[in-house]
Amino acid sequence: MTHVEEELAGQPECWARAATQAAAHGGALPVVGERVAIVGCGTSYFMAQSAAALREGAGQGETDAFAASEFPHGRAYDRVVALTRSGTTTEVLELLGELRGRTRTTVITADPETPVMAAADDVVVLDYADERSVVQTRFATTALTVLRAHLGLHTGAVVADARAALDAPLPEGLVDSTQFTFLGRGWTVGLAHEAALKMREAAQAWTESYPAMEYRHGPISITTESTATWMLGEPPEGLAEQVRATGGTWVTGTLDPLADLIRAQRLAVAVAQARGLDPDRPRHLTRSVILAP
Repeated sequence: MTHVEEELAGQPECWARAATQAAAHGGALPVVGERVAIVGCGTSYFMAQSAAALREGAGQGETDAFAASEFPHGRAYDRVVALTRSGTTTEVLELLGELRGRTRTTVITADPETPVMAAADDVVVLDYADERSVVQTRFATTALTVLRAHLGLHTGAVVADARAALDAPLPEGLVDSTQFTFLGRGWTVGLAHEAALKMREAAQAWTESYPAMEYRHGPISITTESTATWMLGEPPEGLAEQVRATGGTWVTGTLDPLADLIRAQRLAVAVAQARGLDPDRPRHLTRSVILAP
């Protein structure tokens, strides 16, 4: 078993633990009414997108998401939350340094022995969700689970769905697709982007991702008998029928969308293995992007 397989299989237990401990982290997380920005890089940025949509949708306050390198310094926020598994990502550390003394910051990280611990005002450590693999799975989804639970949007059913996502077989023939598109709506757009990233990282697969309603505005033109379109969450009316009419494979699920992301992670590993690739050693990538001065 690869590291990434072992780690993605540990998500139900990590989520259950995160939900139980969320209340203890409440003092470090945004309160109702705060204007908040959530930032990250790569996978963490996509989790930030999902978390921001969930928080604003829950009426907790205006919430934006940015890649750490694209933070708009001309805007005023009550708090900036940074997601970083490694605690060493250059763009995150630089942003936290620039915000020190003028905006309250919170970091959610996996490693308490890294520079980020001293860079933020508040810290949430999820060391039990840390990973050996370059490809992120359980840390990212556990960080999002902490934020969902903090918003009151997590239930035990999500963990049950995560276990079901590990047990259910993938759709027959899906691994042989030549192209994959992931779609989302609202908070699941970030999940769609993350699913596509997993396919690119682990399997070097041609993969795209979009808000579901945007799929008709051009991207559907690439859909054919050898492609797969995967919807995370509730699909727009009529879209499944349109995709099937092209001859393409339509994939959706009845699980919580975060649990359905586990199925997409499993697909990435399966495609990598079918192509003779090692998903623990993605091409051109390292566990953390640390830029030289």
